[in-house]
Amino acid sequence: MKILYAIQGTGNGHISRAREIIPLLQKKCETDILISGYQSDMELLFEVKYRMHGLSLIFGKKGGVDIWKTYGKSNIRKLLTEIKELPVSDYDFVLNDFEPVSAWACYRNKIPCIALSHQSALRDKNAPKPPFADAFGKFIINYYAPSNLQFGLHFGRYSKEIYTPVIRSEVREAEVTDAGHYTVYLPAYSDEILLKTLENIPEVRWHVFSKHCKKPVIQKHILIKPISNRAFIKSMASSQGVLCGADFETPAEALFMGKKLMVIPMKSQYEQQCNAVALRAMGVSVLKKLKKGKTDRIKKWVFSNYNIEVNYPDITEKIINRIFKMYVDGSMHKKKWKKIPRKFKIR
Repeated sequence: MKILYAIQGTGNGHISRAREIIPLLQKKCETDILISGYQSDMELLFEVKYRMHGLSLIFGKKGGVDIWKTYGKSNIRKLLTEIKELPVSDYDFVLNDFEPVSAWACYRNKIPCIALSHQSALRDKNAPKPPFADAFGKFIINYYAPSNLQFGLHFGRYSKEIYTPVIRSEVREAEVTDAGHYTVYLPAYSDEILLKTLENIPEVRWHVFSKHCKKPVIQKHILIKPISNRAFIKSMASSQGVLCGADFETPAEALFMGKKLMVIPMKSQYEQQCNAVALRAMGVSVLKKLKKGKTDRIKKWVFSNYNIEVNYPDITEKIINRIFKMYVDGSMHKKKWKKIPRKFKIR
């Protein structure tokens, strides 16, 4: 058996999850790896057969996506060429973590495409959603990377096909302590905005991990350093709390470690708005946006004392075994593709 594992390269969560999944796939069969996108700060550490341009969202510096940079870096003609030329017919099936090139290639060639991603959970009718309508956000979740079979990952088991997060081994094995500092990861904000806000809370030390700086900088009680996987885990494990975006992996890891958590969802990012709803329901502090005027909210959180208990067992191999069982018994091939609007089809 031979499969293709396709990974979205925007953000670090997909890469960190892949580090846990790939060894389990390689134990079962020949596995080729594909990555598309260009916004991750983390290395995969496995041989990648296909590196695709794909389609990525570019983070801005004011709390949202930089639309113009995203548009400028998009190359639809290249994307269509990548979709048409990717030889998905060489594989028994494709395991897909919200990766568009292989997903649409599978759709064109009617090759089984199994989605194992957080976004798959957001498609489930039982997953928490914001009260407002976001037609474009829902469109991205449903059609950015289509699949004929979905397994979702979320903060809780909202339905039968939704599993708890894949927590990477480094996080499971990390020594959890409390050195009194707070770890910050908000890649959609500039260092200047972070400094202007956090300098007004001198009562605690801040470890800020930044996409925008090249070397560590210390300004009074604030340490800003480039993103490093090992350093980030060490800081988070020894922190008193974590201030981050409302993505999936970082909040899940902070909760797993029992850390006090505050999230700030990116503006106009439907996935993070959904996550914020789920996290708020769990008791996590949610801040609409980061700015100097929100200092009191952050101070209140810093000096609060609460603990949210979660149960995130290591069930990754169980999920992988179930996927392969569905291939062996033939049920994978019986799952029909969701109907895609005619004007969006790629031929």
